[in-house]
Amino acid sequence: MRFRRHVLSVLAAFALGGAALAPAQAQEDLIFRKSTVWKMMTPDDKLAVYGVDDPVVEGVACHYTVPEKGGVSGMFGVAEEVSDVSLSCRQIGPIKFKEKFSQGDVVFRERRSLIWKKMQIVRGCDVKRNVLIYMVYTDKLIDGSPQNSTSSVPIMPWGGNGEIAKCAEWVR
Repeated sequence: MRFRRHVLSVLAAFALGGAALAPAQAQEDLIFRKSTVWKMMTPDDKLAVYGVDDPVVEGVACHYTVPEKGGVSGMFGVAEEVSDVSLSCRQIGPIKFKEKFSQGDVVFRERRSLIWKKMQIVRGCDVKRNVLIYMVYTDKLIDGSPQNSTSSVPIMPWGGNGEIAKCAEWVR
């Protein structure tokens, strides 16, 4: 019985994708959903737009759009979602770095199937141009997807403050 509980807890941790071990991540906000395929007896297929704030870089917001399957599998949360995701990130205030970060650090992660697939938004810094780069992609345990989207956020002065933060000073 104890072995069975141990196996179940390992499987649960695996299914969550190591969420307990992940660094602090952004929280998503649903902005709106739009139906794309009408279904009579079950939920419709939809496109959903979400917003996230970068948890390490104050003054940057990203919005992404993902398809959400309806039908019976979508109704019970077991549908494997497709890999199509679009991304747009913008400077919405003065840029302030809260801590150092590594190129490719995860800003946001979301499960896209019951166990195997996840979507991630990652951050990098183009040191030469002083631009933050955000990329969204999906991956699977066995084989990933080449589908991705990238958004650039040039770090600009904001308001009366003439100082511009340099992302190169915050990359590990």
